[in-house]
Amino acid sequence: MPRAKAGLTGQAKKAAGLHSRRNRERYGQILVEGPQAVRELLARPELVRDLYVTEEGLSRHPDLDELAGRVDPYTHVLSDSDFARLSTAAQGWLAVAETPRQPSLERVLAGGPRLLVCLVESADPGNLGTIIRSADAAGADAVLLGPGSVEVYNPKVIRSSAGSVFHLPILSMGVEDAVAIVRAAGIQVLCADGRGQWDLADLMARPEDNPRRVTPGSQVPDLAAPTMWLVGNEAHGFTPAQLRLADHRVGIPMWGLAESLNAGVASSLCLYASALVQRAGRPGPGPAQ
Repeated sequence: MPRAKAGLTGQAKKAAGLHSRRNRERYGQILVEGPQAVRELLARPELVRDLYVTEEGLSRHPDLDELAGRVDPYTHVLSDSDFARLSTAAQGWLAVAETPRQPSLERVLAGGPRLLVCLVESADPGNLGTIIRSADAAGADAVLLGPGSVEVYNPKVIRSSAGSVFHLPILSMGVEDAVAIVRAAGIQVLCADGRGQWDLADLMARPEDNPRRVTPGSQVPDLAAPTMWLVGNEAHGFTPAQLRLADHRVGIPMWGLAESLNAGVASSLCLYASALVQRAGRPGPGPAQ
């Protein structure tokens, strides 16, 4: 495909319009900003439509320039001033892509997932991108978004995820439906809650090293088991009804004076706790003795 130096053509102006959710939904296309997000997109060449770059962007990222040459999308080389009219956050690399198609939850479950995360109402694009990136890094099998969550293909979400949106399934569906479906598949549902009755650090400890005393006969959450973590809204957490969806509420210990952790950090800690225990290959605690 050609690489052309051009001004703001009609195609470029259409790309700028993809900052609007209405246009993204209308055209079935998304805007991908920044070198790292574009790099991850180029690993999915079937999604790539057009690439917009600056001369400085090309010179600063020769490896990305080489990758783009192999994928060979139509590449528009813009002046810095014209590029800034498309994006002020893309660092000289921006792409237009087809919106990825996502599988159903039933199809995800058919693959025998071990780790899922469900965001009850994630309204902050930066936090959502961080959680998707952490889920990807922890080897999670999918991210589920409940009603009221920010759109996953908001350009800021894609940028904050560093392109992880292209690595794992991301589904939008009702939280109650999601909980019912995964529980029927034998997956436990845990929620990260500051007032949780279980301590995440205790659950990570080997049973013989766990100092926590529990009521005889109680069921201890098993981080080694297939798990879906529920994550509450950044501002007001969970409603009582949402808390009741979880099998167990798990708190993250804090030893300083902070009032709480933000949703992105809390989610990352919970996902990594599960991933570490699952990959350690040890059995969970089972019923307390």
